[in-house]
Amino acid sequence: MKIATFDVDAQNGFSPVCPNELPVPNAEEIVPELEYMASLGDFRIGSKDAHPQNAVWVVDSKDEMLQPLHYPNADLTWVRHCEPGTKGFELLKGLPETTEYDFFIWKGMEPDLHPYGACYHDIREELSTGVIEFLKQKDVQKVVIGGLAFDFCVKTTALQLAKAGFSVAIYLQATRALTESGYEQTKAELTTIPNLTLITDREELAAYFN
Repeated sequence: MKIATFDVDAQNGFSPVCPNELPVPNAEEIVPELEYMASLGDFRIGSKDAHPQNAVWVVDSKDEMLQPLHYPNADLTWVRHCEPGTKGFELLKGLPETTEYDFFIWKGMEPDLHPYGACYHDIREELSTGVIEFLKQKDVQKVVIGGLAFDFCVKTTALQLAKAGFSVAIYLQATRALTESGYEQTKAELTTIPNLTLITDREELAAYFN
């Protein structure tokens, strides 16, 4: 059985390196866990948010975030983050170059698109990024996910892959949430999803690959 690992949006823009973007507490701690996770898999997948300067969802302050929008593929306001050419766009220190991954996705590049999951360019889940097709072509049956943030892009990517028929696991040591409440709510939600497992430590992770 072939197993892929997936580093979802493990970028500086979601870490304390970029405090004016969307810093996830202790984000840097996931790097060694992502590396360990990848050492067990057959293929390594990665994704990045790649948001343009003129995105329709951008607001100036965090107090203005999470307000509803009426675009079909941009549902909430956010502060500017992960803009190509900036520090926030780069992967966390210690992760490979994008060319070292077996498959890599850049998402949210259009000004009116703000997808969360890495499997589709749009919230409606009609325009594939190609990762599902890649995994099926490689006969992958299981996908283990880490990255940032647990309560948004990691969660949505996991749900998309489970819906596509893969057995999915999220390695909790390799992800962090934007908020503590978001972490607990997401954990509770994901425990109800068929074909989706939450893995808590390296011993359990190693057993999942065997």
